[in-house]
Amino acid sequence: MSMPAPLPHRLRPLVGRDPGEPHRAATPLELLYDLTFAIAFGATSAQLAHAVVGGSLGAGLLAFAFTTFAVSWAWINYAWWASAFDTDDWLVRLLTLVQMIGVLVIALGVPDVFASIEAGTLDIRVVVLGYVVIRLGQLALWVRVAVQDAAHRRDAIVSAAALLVAQLGWVALGALELPIAVALVAAVPLYLVELCGPILAEFRFGRSPWHPHHIGERYSCLVLVTLGEVVIGTATTVGATVQDHGWSVDAALVAAAGMALAFGLWWVVFLIPSGEVLARAPRRGFAWGYGHIVVFGSLVAVGAGLDVAALAIEGGSLEPAAVATGVALPVGVLLAAIFVLYSLLVGSFSPFHTLLFVIALVLLVASVGAAAAGAPLAAWLALVVLAPATVIVGVEAPRRHR
Repeated sequence: MSMPAPLPHRLRPLVGRDPGEPHRAATPLELLYDLTFAIAFGATSAQLAHAVVGGSLGAGLLAFAFTTFAVSWAWINYAWWASAFDTDDWLVRLLTLVQMIGVLVIALGVPDVFASIEAGTLDIRVVVLGYVVIRLGQLALWVRVAVQDAAHRRDAIVSAAALLVAQLGWVALGALELPIAVALVAAVPLYLVELCGPILAEFRFGRSPWHPHHIGERYSCLVLVTLGEVVIGTATTVGATVQDHGWSVDAALVAAAGMALAFGLWWVVFLIPSGEVLARAPRRGFAWGYGHIVVFGSLVAVGAGLDVAALAIEGGSLEPAAVATGVALPVGVLLAAIFVLYSLLVGSFSPFHTLLFVIALVLLVASVGAAAAGAPLAAWLALVVLAPATVIVGVEAPRRHR
Protein backbone atom coordinates (compact mmCIF):
# COMPACT_ATOMS: atom_id res chain seq x y z
CA MET A 1 0.00 0.00 0.00
CA SER A 2 1.56 3.29 -1.11
CA MET A 3 1.66 6.31 1.16
CA PRO A 4 -0.15 9.47 0.01
CA ALA A 5 2.09 12.22 -1.28
CA PRO A 6 2.57 15.25 0.99
CA LEU A 7 0.24 18.13 0.22
CA PRO A 8 2.04 20.92 -1.66
CA HIS A 9 1.97 24.33 -0.02
CA ARG A 10 2.35 26.38 -3.17
CA LEU A 11 0.93 29.89 -3.36
CA ARG A 12 -2.83 30.02 -3.82
CA PRO A 13 -5.15 32.99 -4.35
CA LEU A 14 -6.09 34.32 -0.93
CA VAL A 15 -9.87 34.36 -1.26
CA GLY A 16 -12.68 33.73 1.20
CA ARG A 17 -13.28 30.13 2.17
CA ASP A 18 -16.63 28.37 2.24
CA PRO A 19 -18.22 29.08 5.67
CA GLY A 20 -20.24 25.88 5.28
CA GLU A 21 -17.26 23.67 4.45
CA PRO A 22 -17.80 20.23 6.03
CA HIS A 23 -15.33 18.78 8.54
CA ARG A 24 -13.40 22.05 8.86
CA ALA A 25 -10.90 21.73 11.71
CA ALA A 26 -7.93 23.57 13.18
CA THR A 27 -4.72 23.10 11.20
CA PRO A 28 -1.41 21.96 12.72
CA LEU A 29 -0.08 25.47 12.08
CA GLU A 30 -2.94 27.03 14.06
CA LEU A 31 -2.28 24.64 16.96
CA LEU A 32 1.43 25.50 16.91
CA TYR A 33 0.53 29.20 16.84
CA ASP A 34 -1.61 28.73 19.95
CA LEU A 35 1.31 27.31 21.92
CA THR A 36 3.18 30.62 21.78
CA PHE A 37 0.32 32.16 23.74
CA ALA A 38 0.90 29.74 26.61
CA ILE A 39 4.22 31.54 27.15
CA ALA A 40 2.60 34.99 27.11
CA PHE A 41 -0.24 33.95 29.41
CA GLY A 42 2.23 32.19 31.70
CA ALA A 43 4.31 35.36 32.03
CA THR A 44 1.18 37.38 32.84
CA SER A 45 0.04 34.86 35.47
CA ALA A 46 3.44 34.75 37.14
CA GLN A 47 3.69 38.54 37.28
CA LEU A 48 0.22 38.87 38.79
CA ALA A 49 1.07 36.31 41.48
CA HIS A 50 4.27 38.21 42.35
CA ALA A 51 2.34 41.50 42.50
CA VAL A 52 -0.22 40.01 44.90
CA VAL A 53 2.43 38.47 47.15
CA GLY A 54 4.44 41.71 47.04
CA GLY A 55 1.47 43.82 48.17
CA SER A 56 0.93 45.64 44.85
CA LEU A 57 -2.56 44.36 44.17
CA GLY A 58 -3.99 47.49 42.51
CA ALA A 59 -1.05 48.00 40.17
CA GLY A 60 -0.89 44.28 39.49
CA LEU A 61 -4.55 44.08 38.47
CA LEU A 62 -4.21 47.08 36.16
CA ALA A 63 -1.12 45.62 34.50
CA PHE A 64 -2.84 42.26 34.30
CA ALA A 65 -5.85 43.75 32.52
CA PHE A 66 -3.61 45.56 30.03
CA THR A 67 -1.41 42.57 29.19
CA THR A 68 -4.27 40.06 29.10
CA PHE A 69 -6.12 42.18 26.57
CA ALA A 70 -2.97 42.65 24.50
CA VAL A 71 -2.25 38.92 24.35
CA SER A 72 -5.86 37.87 23.76
CA TRP A 73 -6.45 40.52 21.09
CA ALA A 74 -3.40 39.45 19.09
CA TRP A 75 -4.78 35.90 19.01
CA ILE A 76 -8.32 37.00 18.13
CA ASN A 77 -7.12 39.07 15.15
CA TYR A 78 -5.34 36.12 13.60
CA ALA A 79 -7.91 33.44 14.50
CA TRP A 80 -10.83 35.16 12.76
CA TRP A 81 -8.73 36.03 9.71
CA ALA A 82 -7.54 32.43 9.39
CA SER A 83 -11.05 31.06 9.77
CA ALA A 84 -12.17 33.18 6.82
CA PHE A 85 -9.15 33.18 4.47
CA ASP A 86 -6.42 30.70 5.44
CA THR A 87 -4.96 28.83 2.46
CA ASP A 88 -2.05 27.28 4.39
CA ASP A 89 0.33 28.11 1.54
CA TRP A 90 4.01 28.76 2.21
CA LEU A 91 3.62 32.54 2.43
CA VAL A 92 0.76 32.28 4.94
CA ARG A 93 2.95 29.93 6.97
CA LEU A 94 5.90 32.33 6.96
CA LEU A 95 3.74 35.34 7.85
CA THR A 96 2.26 33.30 10.70
CA LEU A 97 5.79 32.58 11.91
CA VAL A 98 6.42 36.35 11.95
CA GLN A 99 3.38 36.76 14.22
CA MET A 100 4.54 33.95 16.50
CA ILE A 101 7.84 35.77 16.98
CA GLY A 102 5.89 38.91 17.86
CA VAL A 103 3.93 37.01 20.54
CA LEU A 104 7.18 35.91 22.17
CA VAL A 105 8.38 39.53 22.17
CA ILE A 106 5.14 40.55 23.90
CA ALA A 107 5.78 37.89 26.55
CA LEU A 108 9.24 39.38 27.16
CA GLY A 109 7.66 42.80 27.69
CA VAL A 110 5.11 41.71 30.29
CA PRO A 111 7.43 42.22 33.33
CA ASP A 112 8.18 45.79 32.18
CA VAL A 113 4.46 46.61 32.11
CA PHE A 114 3.95 45.35 35.67
CA ALA A 115 7.07 47.09 37.00
CA SER A 116 6.28 50.41 35.31
CA ILE A 117 2.66 50.57 36.48
CA GLU A 118 3.79 49.86 40.02
CA ALA A 119 6.17 52.83 39.63
CA GLY A 120 3.39 55.09 38.33
CA THR A 121 4.14 55.12 34.59
CA LEU A 122 3.31 52.88 31.61
CA ASP A 123 6.28 51.30 29.87
CA ILE A 124 4.90 49.30 26.94
CA ARG A 125 7.84 49.66 24.56
CA VAL A 126 8.64 45.96 24.33
CA VAL A 127 4.96 45.00 24.09
CA VAL A 128 4.47 47.57 21.32
CA LEU A 129 7.53 46.20 19.52
CA GLY A 130 5.97 42.75 19.68
CA TYR A 131 2.76 44.14 18.23
CA VAL A 132 4.66 45.86 15.42
CA VAL A 133 6.15 42.49 14.48
CA ILE A 134 2.75 40.76 14.70
CA ARG A 135 1.04 43.37 12.57
CA LEU A 136 3.68 43.34 9.89
CA GLY A 137 2.56 39.78 9.30
CA GLN A 138 -1.17 40.45 9.76
CA LEU A 139 -1.22 43.52 7.52
CA ALA A 140 0.56 41.59 4.77
CA LEU A 141 -2.17 38.95 4.98
CA TRP A 142 -4.94 41.56 4.74
CA VAL A 143 -3.20 43.20 1.77
CA ARG A 144 -3.12 39.84 -0.01
CA VAL A 145 -6.87 39.49 0.56
CA ALA A 146 -7.51 43.05 -0.70
CA VAL A 147 -5.52 42.37 -3.88
CA GLN A 148 -6.74 38.85 -4.63
CA ASP A 149 -10.35 38.72 -3.37
CA ALA A 150 -12.60 41.31 -4.98
CA ALA A 151 -15.64 40.09 -3.02
CA HIS A 152 -14.03 40.95 0.32
CA ARG A 153 -11.74 43.79 -0.76
CA ARG A 154 -13.49 46.57 1.17
CA ASP A 155 -13.66 44.40 4.29
CA ALA A 156 -9.90 43.77 4.02
CA ILE A 157 -9.08 47.45 3.45
CA VAL A 158 -11.11 48.60 6.48
CA SER A 159 -9.59 45.88 8.68
CA ALA A 160 -6.06 46.73 7.55
CA ALA A 161 -6.66 50.46 8.02
CA ALA A 162 -7.97 49.94 11.56
CA LEU A 163 -4.92 47.84 12.46
CA LEU A 164 -2.55 50.44 10.98
CA VAL A 165 -4.18 53.46 12.65
CA ALA A 166 -4.33 51.75 16.03
CA GLN A 167 -0.74 50.55 15.76
CA LEU A 168 0.59 54.01 14.95
CA GLY A 169 -1.19 55.27 18.06
CA TRP A 170 0.30 52.53 20.23
CA VAL A 171 3.78 53.29 18.88
CA ALA A 172 3.35 56.95 19.85
CA LEU A 173 2.02 56.02 23.29
CA GLY A 174 4.85 53.57 23.89
CA ALA A 175 7.49 56.13 22.91
CA LEU A 176 6.16 58.76 25.34
CA GLU A 177 6.14 56.62 28.55
CA LEU A 178 3.47 58.84 30.15
CA PRO A 179 2.23 58.86 33.74
CA ILE A 180 -0.26 56.04 34.19
CA ALA A 181 -3.38 58.24 34.48
CA VAL A 182 -2.55 60.18 31.31
CA ALA A 183 -1.62 56.99 29.45
CA LEU A 184 -4.93 55.34 30.31
CA VAL A 185 -6.89 58.31 28.96
CA ALA A 186 -4.79 58.36 25.79
CA ALA A 187 -5.35 54.63 25.31
CA VAL A 188 -9.17 54.88 25.23
CA PRO A 189 -9.47 55.98 21.55
CA LEU A 190 -6.93 53.33 20.55
CA TYR A 191 -9.02 50.61 22.19
CA LEU A 192 -12.10 51.95 20.40
CA VAL A 193 -10.33 51.73 17.04
CA GLU A 194 -9.14 48.20 17.82
CA LEU A 195 -12.58 46.94 18.84
CA CYS A 196 -14.75 48.88 16.40
CA GLY A 197 -12.67 48.32 13.26
CA PRO A 198 -13.76 44.67 12.78
CA ILE A 199 -17.36 45.55 13.68
CA LEU A 200 -17.45 48.31 11.06
CA ALA A 201 -15.96 46.04 8.40
CA GLU A 202 -18.36 43.20 9.20
CA PHE A 203 -21.60 45.16 9.41
CA ARG A 204 -20.86 47.76 6.73
CA PHE A 205 -19.44 45.51 4.01
CA GLY A 206 -20.92 42.12 4.82
CA ARG A 207 -19.89 39.17 6.91
CA SER A 208 -16.44 37.77 6.23
CA PRO A 209 -16.58 34.05 5.45
CA TRP A 210 -15.49 32.72 8.83
CA HIS A 211 -16.54 29.18 9.65
CA PRO A 212 -18.75 28.92 12.79
CA HIS A 213 -17.67 25.42 13.81
CA HIS A 214 -14.03 26.15 13.03
CA ILE A 215 -13.95 29.39 15.05
CA GLY A 216 -15.70 27.60 17.91
CA GLU A 217 -12.98 24.96 17.86
CA ARG A 218 -10.26 27.62 17.67
CA TYR A 219 -11.51 29.30 20.83
CA SER A 220 -11.72 25.90 22.50
CA CYS A 221 -8.09 25.27 21.60
CA LEU A 222 -6.94 28.48 23.29
CA VAL A 223 -9.04 27.64 26.36
CA LEU A 224 -7.18 24.32 26.55
CA VAL A 225 -3.83 26.08 26.16
CA THR A 226 -4.75 28.51 28.95
CA LEU A 227 -5.93 25.68 31.22
CA GLY A 228 -2.63 23.94 30.54
CA GLU A 229 -0.85 27.05 31.76
CA VAL A 230 -2.95 26.89 34.97
CA VAL A 231 -1.91 23.27 35.58
CA ILE A 232 1.76 23.80 34.68
CA GLY A 233 2.06 27.01 36.70
CA THR A 234 0.52 25.43 39.79
CA ALA A 235 2.66 22.31 39.48
CA THR A 236 5.81 24.41 39.07
CA THR A 237 5.08 26.56 42.12
CA VAL A 238 4.09 23.59 44.29
CA GLY A 239 7.18 21.73 43.09
CA ALA A 240 9.45 24.61 44.09
CA THR A 241 7.79 24.75 47.51
CA VAL A 242 8.20 21.00 48.02
CA GLN A 243 11.83 21.18 46.95
CA ASP A 244 12.54 23.85 49.58
CA HIS A 245 10.37 22.59 52.43
CA GLY A 246 9.41 19.01 51.61
CA TRP A 247 5.98 17.55 51.10
CA SER A 248 3.11 18.67 53.32
CA VAL A 249 -0.63 18.12 53.38
CA ASP A 250 -1.23 21.70 52.25
CA ALA A 251 1.13 21.33 49.27
CA ALA A 252 -0.66 18.15 48.17
CA LEU A 253 -4.04 19.86 48.59
CA VAL A 254 -3.08 22.83 46.43
CA ALA A 255 -1.77 20.50 43.71
CA ALA A 256 -4.92 18.36 43.79
CA ALA A 257 -7.23 21.39 43.94
CA GLY A 258 -5.44 22.95 40.98
CA MET A 259 -6.02 19.86 38.88
CA ALA A 260 -9.63 19.43 40.01
CA LEU A 261 -10.38 23.11 39.45
CA ALA A 262 -8.86 23.09 35.95
CA PHE A 263 -10.92 20.00 35.12
CA GLY A 264 -14.13 21.55 36.45
CA LEU A 265 -13.59 24.83 34.64
CA TRP A 266 -12.82 22.96 31.42
CA TRP A 267 -16.14 21.14 31.73
CA VAL A 268 -18.06 24.35 32.38
CA VAL A 269 -16.49 26.23 29.46
CA PHE A 270 -17.26 23.39 27.06
CA LEU A 271 -20.93 23.34 28.05
CA ILE A 272 -21.46 26.15 25.51
CA PRO A 273 -22.52 24.75 22.09
CA SER A 274 -20.62 27.51 20.34
CA GLY A 275 -20.29 26.16 16.81
CA GLU A 276 -23.92 25.08 16.51
CA VAL A 277 -25.36 28.37 17.75
CA LEU A 278 -22.94 30.56 15.77
CA ALA A 279 -23.98 28.70 12.63
CA ARG A 280 -27.59 29.69 13.30
CA ALA A 281 -26.95 33.21 14.67
CA PRO A 282 -23.66 34.55 13.23
CA ARG A 283 -24.52 38.12 14.27
CA ARG A 284 -23.86 37.10 17.87
CA GLY A 285 -20.26 36.29 16.99
CA PHE A 286 -18.83 39.63 18.15
CA ALA A 287 -20.34 39.47 21.63
CA TRP A 288 -19.23 35.85 21.93
CA GLY A 289 -15.74 36.45 20.51
CA TYR A 290 -14.98 39.62 22.46
CA GLY A 291 -16.50 38.20 25.63
CA HIS A 292 -13.95 35.40 25.60
CA ILE A 293 -11.27 37.95 26.48
CA VAL A 294 -12.79 37.84 29.99
CA VAL A 295 -12.79 34.02 29.85
CA PHE A 296 -9.10 33.87 28.91
CA GLY A 297 -8.17 36.50 31.50
CA SER A 298 -10.07 34.83 34.33
CA LEU A 299 -8.46 31.47 33.55
CA VAL A 300 -5.02 33.09 33.69
CA ALA A 301 -5.99 34.77 36.97
CA VAL A 302 -7.08 31.40 38.42
CA GLY A 303 -3.57 30.16 37.73
CA ALA A 304 -2.11 33.20 39.50
CA GLY A 305 -4.42 32.64 42.48
CA LEU A 306 -3.33 29.02 42.80
CA ASP A 307 0.30 30.17 42.61
CA VAL A 308 -0.37 32.57 45.49
CA ALA A 309 -1.99 29.75 47.47
CA ALA A 310 1.07 27.58 46.90
CA LEU A 311 3.43 30.39 47.93
CA ALA A 312 1.32 31.06 51.04
CA ILE A 313 2.15 27.57 52.29
CA GLU A 314 5.64 28.88 53.06
CA GLY A 315 4.13 31.61 55.24
CA GLY A 316 4.11 35.34 54.64
CA SER A 317 2.08 38.43 55.32
CA LEU A 318 -1.00 37.54 53.26
CA GLU A 319 -4.14 36.84 55.25
CA PRO A 320 -5.91 33.52 54.51
CA ALA A 321 -8.99 35.44 53.33
CA ALA A 322 -6.87 37.32 50.79
CA VAL A 323 -5.39 34.06 49.52
CA ALA A 324 -8.86 32.52 49.22
CA THR A 325 -10.13 35.61 47.40
CA GLY A 326 -7.27 35.30 44.92
CA VAL A 327 -8.60 31.89 43.89
CA ALA A 328 -12.35 32.36 44.34
CA LEU A 329 -12.69 35.76 42.64
CA PRO A 330 -11.38 34.74 39.18
CA VAL A 331 -13.41 31.53 39.35
CA GLY A 332 -16.48 33.66 40.02
CA VAL A 333 -15.64 36.01 37.12
CA LEU A 334 -15.19 33.03 34.82
CA LEU A 335 -18.51 31.48 35.81
CA ALA A 336 -20.23 34.85 35.36
CA ALA A 337 -18.66 35.25 31.91
CA ILE A 338 -19.74 31.76 30.84
CA PHE A 339 -23.28 32.37 32.14
CA VAL A 340 -23.58 35.66 30.24
CA LEU A 341 -21.99 34.33 27.05
CA TYR A 342 -24.21 31.25 27.06
CA SER A 343 -27.32 33.35 27.62
CA LEU A 344 -26.39 35.85 24.90
CA LEU A 345 -25.49 33.11 22.46
CA VAL A 346 -28.72 31.14 22.84
CA GLY A 347 -30.76 34.33 23.15
CA SER A 348 -32.45 33.65 26.49
CA PHE A 349 -31.80 33.62 30.24
CA SER A 350 -32.71 30.31 31.86
CA PRO A 351 -34.05 30.55 35.45
CA PHE A 352 -32.54 27.17 36.21
CA HIS A 353 -29.09 28.19 34.95
CA THR A 354 -29.40 31.42 36.90
CA LEU A 355 -30.06 29.41 40.04
CA LEU A 356 -27.00 27.24 39.41
CA PHE A 357 -24.89 30.36 38.92
CA VAL A 358 -26.15 31.92 42.16
CA ILE A 359 -25.43 28.71 44.12
CA ALA A 360 -21.90 28.65 42.68
CA LEU A 361 -21.34 32.28 43.74
CA VAL A 362 -22.61 31.49 47.24
CA LEU A 363 -20.08 28.67 47.51
CA LEU A 364 -17.27 30.98 46.40
CA VAL A 365 -18.26 33.67 48.91
CA ALA A 366 -18.48 30.97 51.57
CA SER A 367 -14.93 29.85 50.74
CA VAL A 368 -13.60 33.33 51.48
CA GLY A 369 -15.67 33.52 54.65
CA ALA A 370 -14.38 30.13 55.78
CA ALA A 371 -10.79 31.22 55.23
CA ALA A 372 -11.40 34.44 57.16
CA ALA A 373 -12.89 32.43 60.03
CA GLY A 374 -9.73 30.32 60.27
CA ALA A 375 -10.90 27.21 58.41
CA PRO A 376 -8.09 24.99 57.14
CA LEU A 377 -6.87 25.18 53.56
CA ALA A 378 -8.69 21.97 52.65
CA ALA A 379 -12.08 23.39 53.67
CA TRP A 380 -12.08 26.59 51.65
CA LEU A 381 -10.40 24.97 48.63
CA ALA A 382 -13.11 22.31 48.63
CA LEU A 383 -15.79 25.02 48.50
CA VAL A 384 -14.05 26.65 45.52
CA VAL A 385 -13.87 23.34 43.65
CA LEU A 386 -17.54 22.66 44.44
CA ALA A 387 -18.63 25.87 42.67
CA PRO A 388 -18.05 24.68 39.09
CA ALA A 389 -18.98 21.13 40.13
CA THR A 390 -22.45 22.39 41.11
CA VAL A 391 -22.96 23.91 37.67
CA ILE A 392 -21.80 20.73 35.96
CA VAL A 393 -24.06 18.42 37.97
CA GLY A 394 -27.05 20.70 37.49
CA VAL A 395 -26.64 21.02 33.73
CA GLU A 396 -25.68 17.39 33.10
CA ALA A 397 -28.52 15.89 35.17
CA PRO A 398 -30.72 13.79 32.82
CA ARG A 399 -33.90 15.65 33.73
CA ARG A 400 -32.34 18.92 32.58
CA HIS A 401 -30.87 17.51 29.37
CA ARG A 402 -31.75 19.28 26.14
